[in-house]
Amino acid sequence: MSTVTTGKDTQTTEALDFVAPKADELAELLVGQSRPPRPSAVSASMTFGWRAMLKIKHVPEQLFDVTAFPIMMVLMYTYLFGGALAGSVSSYIQFLLPGILVMSVVMITMYTGVSVNTDIEKGVFDRFRTLPIWRPAPMVGYLLGDVVRYLIASAVMLTVGMIIGYRADGGIVGVLLGVALLLVFSFAFSWIWTMFGLMLRSEKSVMGVSMMVIFPLTFLSNVFVDPKTMPGWLQAFVNNSPVTHLASAVRELMAGNWPAADIAWSLGWSALFVVVFGTITMRLYNRK
Repeated sequence: MSTVTTGKDTQTTEALDFVAPKADELAELLVGQSRPPRPSAVSASMTFGWRAMLKIKHVPEQLFDVTAFPIMMVLMYTYLFGGALAGSVSSYIQFLLPGILVMSVVMITMYTGVSVNTDIEKGVFDRFRTLPIWRPAPMVGYLLGDVVRYLIASAVMLTVGMIIGYRADGGIVGVLLGVALLLVFSFAFSWIWTMFGLMLRSEKSVMGVSMMVIFPLTFLSNVFVDPKTMPGWLQAFVNNSPVTHLASAVRELMAGNWPAADIAWSLGWSALFVVVFGTITMRLYNRK
């Protein structure tokens, strides 16, 4: 039996004879070189944080909750309760602004869980787990990206507050210290929502459960009024709430004081949130 070689087959054979040595040379070159170094934990986390910022760039409507929402909160509660609780808006804004700043930023943290859940539904996390990176980097990246959003919300609320009469006796240093403490607490508090984002099946479920947790925690605090005006049984809860400790610390720092006890409580709560909910989050992430 004879084999007939056509002109087309001859051209294919010649092409393969040409490509094969080139492929061998490329393989030798790649094998001979060392692999690029594995990215550090900081580098990987910052990369995922930048990814979160790029999502805002492509969908700028995501900034609504850190711009329009904080402005609405400041104006609504100031003019709604100012005259009734303090006699005038100018008097009430001195007490309210640090508290409403804490409340608004803490409430914004729940959107972290929604973002995590959305990426899970899209299958993005399956790809993340195959990458040779520090395991918690995607989660930390989400939280780092959200810290920028918290900073924007803080700047917006402070600007509006100053326009309507708020004055920080602690000056720029007191304001920066108060905002810094708020950002640390919010970063730690966001681990609760990453846990919910991994546990629950849909964005609506994450949002619903988050609302059930965040609203009692923020409203049952000293954000709007002094707890001394509350019933005794309610004072017991409010005075030991993490939001109360944080609001008191931020309020005093912006007033130029140094509330050591409230700062220690706020940092202690932050450490507890990271240890407990950060650990649970990473276990869920590894099993998801």
